[in-house]
Amino acid sequence: MVRTALRRGLPAIVAAAAVVLSLGGTPAEVRAKVRQTVTAAARQNTVPVLVAYNIPFRDCAQYASGGALNTAEYLAWIDAFAAGIGDRRAVVLLEPDGLGIIPFHTDLWGETEWCRPADAAGNPQPGASSAQRFAALNGAVDRLTRRPGVSLYLDGTHSDWLGVDETAYRLVKAGVQRARGFFLNVSNFQLTERELKYGTWISQCIAYANNPDDGGRRLGRYDLCGSQYSPADHTDFSTWVRTDQWYAENLGRAVPTTRFVIDTSRNGHGPNWMSGYADAPFHQPPAVVNALAEGNWCNPPGRGLGLRPTAHTGVALLDAYLWVKVPGESDGACDTVGGARAWDFSRYNPWQVPPGEQPTFDPLWGAVDPPSGQWFRAPALELAQRANPPLFR
Repeated sequence: MVRTALRRGLPAIVAAAAVVLSLGGTPAEVRAKVRQTVTAAARQNTVPVLVAYNIPFRDCAQYASGGALNTAEYLAWIDAFAAGIGDRRAVVLLEPDGLGIIPFHTDLWGETEWCRPADAAGNPQPGASSAQRFAALNGAVDRLTRRPGVSLYLDGTHSDWLGVDETAYRLVKAGVQRARGFFLNVSNFQLTERELKYGTWISQCIAYANNPDDGGRRLGRYDLCGSQYSPADHTDFSTWVRTDQWYAENLGRAVPTTRFVIDTSRNGHGPNWMSGYADAPFHQPPAVVNALAEGNWCNPPGRGLGLRPTAHTGVALLDAYLWVKVPGESDGACDTVGGARAWDFSRYNPWQVPPGEQPTFDPLWGAVDPPSGQWFRAPALELAQRANPPLFR
């Protein structure tokens, strides 16, 4: 009976809680769609959440690849996006993964980004550069913040990805100080308690590295900031208090003001680290389990809806919990071809999948997953059944 109720009720629950529109398309299409959305929201006295997702080299040619062809085309698209909003109110999330994955970017520690789009001769593709990415994002910030009703947030990745120092550095370079703030955990599964600390530390790091105390020694020194990796141990949440203490001792007169929002659409139980697949009946070897854990962002089983969307957070720097990733939408065709899955079918293959079909088969769901953005019924049902807090009591 509960299963039937979930089947019937989940689309309505999603529709009520996730007032989010992810946008691509031509400038004319995005202008019309945005105008339609903000006008309808104004009639209902609500504020829509709009996700701008069209930057060049979006997702670095992975599952959600695409986007504008170059910076000029992208900024023309942003102009149309902003024109569609007009003077209406809207929350805009600018380019999920847009700061997490930057073509040919060199980080604070001298490491070059794995994303290196190249032509057949191995030369960087035109426009594939860190400079172009930051130019595109800064241009978008300028255009969108001219609209008086827009609350703009930039990509802050999540706590199992970039360190606080690198995230703060990228955000400032992209123009976050001219926006409302940043967003965390979009389409991911990190626990809310971790994202709260991560977001607070990012805001504190921005304040620290832009404060002239100590004779200016701090200015631009994002690399000095405490993070989830140091002095905390990233794998042991009980040690994260060390980073709290670092900021208490080092922030001085710097006041954090950069605000953030958290996507809680699928984080009710945190990430799935896939360790159970080493056990019966699967008996997968360590290399396979490790590879599955690397791909745990892609349609992982055993997850649940998280905290309901609300602007009443009780946390000074946290503007809202949102459901940005629509629960039940596929992350993509999670398989071995795309690198999000691994599997030893000789150890477990109750589906009798022939060798020729195994590379595009998802053994965690026993099916071929729908493409990115399409409805995936089985995990949608599981998200509702395992919601934390529960949907039905």
